[in-house]
Amino acid sequence: MIIGFLITVVVLAVSLWLISLLPTGVEVDSPAKALMGGAIIGVLNGIYHFLPEGLRTFGAVISLGLIPLTISIVVFGLAAMLVEGFRLRWGIMSAIIGALALTFINSILTWVLQLIGLVPSFS
Repeated sequence: MIIGFLITVVVLAVSLWLISLLPTGVEVDSPAKALMGGAIIGVLNGIYHFLPEGLRTFGAVISLGLIPLTISIVVFGLAAMLVEGFRLRWGIMSAIIGALALTFINSILTWVLQLIGLVPSFS
């Protein structure tokens, strides 16, 4: 369980670092700051996943995906607020673009890690 969390944090940190290289308005000063941001995002997402799956799914279906998207944006913004050296240049717009980019890049990296066998597949 701890190894899975650590892999998730590293993948999130790499994703954050990659996002900071794109013109998204997200700035990360160093890989260490990206690692701290990835840890905070991982912990906050873990807290969200303590909710029963049926409740999360129901909320996502009823809101057409706006509830999970809003939670991702808030988590991304909170991480930027808590980590010095992780900034959102354009405020909420950077949080929206960053959360969407984080989801996309993190999904690709996780998929690649599943293909090579470093992360177990949950399907």
